[in-house]
Amino acid sequence: MKTKKNPKADLAKYRLIFVQIGLIVSLGITYIGIEWSFKQDTEYTNEKLNIDMSITEAPPVTQLKPQNMPPPPPPPVPEIIEVIDDELEVEETEIQSTETSLDDPMEKVIPVEAIVEEKTEEKIEEVPFVFIANTPVYPGCENETENDTKKKCMSDKIQELVKKNFDTDLGANLGLEGINRVIVVFKIDYKGDVTDIRARGPHKALEKEAIRVVKLIPKMTPGHQRNKPVNVSYTLPIVFKIEPGI
Repeated sequence: MKTKKNPKADLAKYRLIFVQIGLIVSLGITYIGIEWSFKQDTEYTNEKLNIDMSITEAPPVTQLKPQNMPPPPPPPVPEIIEVIDDELEVEETEIQSTETSLDDPMEKVIPVEAIVEEKTEEKIEEVPFVFIANTPVYPGCENETENDTKKKCMSDKIQELVKKNFDTDLGANLGLEGINRVIVVFKIDYKGDVTDIRARGPHKALEKEAIRVVKLIPKMTPGHQRNKPVNVSYTLPIVFKIEPGI
């Protein structure tokens, strides 16, 4: 006899309900299991472990057994000391007095030559003209009180002397044209004299002429630095123009 399926018994429409019921049951079982595990852990965590750290037994005493040490080495044999009789005769040195008496006659007189005092040459400091504390005073500039005005007066006097005595026609005779420049460097020494004159220009003849003119500068009152006379270096440019065809 075959079992016949009831056409009205359609269980497919209850499939979703069964799935939901199954999920709810599984979640409930999982939650109960988790809570049960936490509950078991809390019972153990509240307990305290008491350990008795007191020592009831004394530690064993370790005894060291003496070892058989080798005997110390014997002391070294002393060297043979030779005894020397202290009967040596020592000659005493007679110390003669070096003092002389005025009554003793002089045996020999050594002549002494004249004493010549050697003079050491003092090194004189050299200061550029622009840095000198007290500038050399050119004749005719004695009335100037300030150092800057003394410098200007000295420069003006030298320029007038060069303009008056320098032969500018020499350049034209040499065939030079245009602007020509001769640089002259000299010193006003610690005595006020003009020394160590050097010149550089476009021609040797112009250099000689510049040196000749600078030698005409008169003796001056020397410059001072820290209240001492010093050498003062001075640079003099001589510039002149030669017109073509002259």
